[in-house]
Amino acid sequence: MKLTPMILAATLALASGTVFASSCPKHMKAIDAALPGAKISAAQMADVKKLRAEGEAFHKAGKHAESMEALGKAEKMLGI
Repeated sequence: MKLTPMILAATLALASGTVFASSCPKHMKAIDAALPGAKISAAQMADVKKLRAEGEAFHKAGKHAESMEALGKAEKMLGI
């Protein structure tokens, strides 16, 4: 009986990785769409582009939590 919570936790951990994996591209597209009209400084734009690139690299490497963290920072800077 004590294994059931462990199995549930492992299942949820795997499922959350799948959710992150499928949402990374949506966040990248949202950032790309917001870039042309962004009212931010050149330095902020460089930071956003760097975070966007890091997010894509993490996504391609299968590191979806890290990808979502980088993409989230970029979105926050863009106000989306």
